[in-house]
Amino acid sequence: MRLRRGLVCAAAVAAGMAPAALAAQMDPELGARLSGMGEHGVVNLQVKANKGRLCWTFDLPSTQGITGTSIHAGQKKTALVRLGKRYAKKGCTRASQMTLEHLETKPGAYWVWVDTKGHPGDLRGKLFAGMAHM
Repeated sequence: MRLRRGLVCAAAVAAGMAPAALAAQMDPELGARLSGMGEHGVVNLQVKANKGRLCWTFDLPSTQGITGTSIHAGQKKTALVRLGKRYAKKGCTRASQMTLEHLETKPGAYWVWVDTKGHPGDLRGKLFAGMAHM
């Protein structure tokens, strides 16, 4: 997949496309390895900047007691983006163009939190470019 994106980038540069126009055509993948309270999991995000959407797929060993999932700037308690109104393994949500651009350009500045009834941010993981695997 990276080779294909590299070829698309090279072709776009050769054709004189602006980087912003190229970014709008791609759907970058971001991932995070989640851990906490003796549990582990992963989440993969797809940034669809041209549609103003952020989609996700969680792979968690247990989904009992999960009350919500969100993206935070650093390890602060304030959520930047809520991934749905309640937990869903897969889904999409709307996000501002600026938020999506920040996630895309500096994924390591953001964390995904999985909240449970007793522990907000029970599972956490820092975002990175690429897909996460169990």
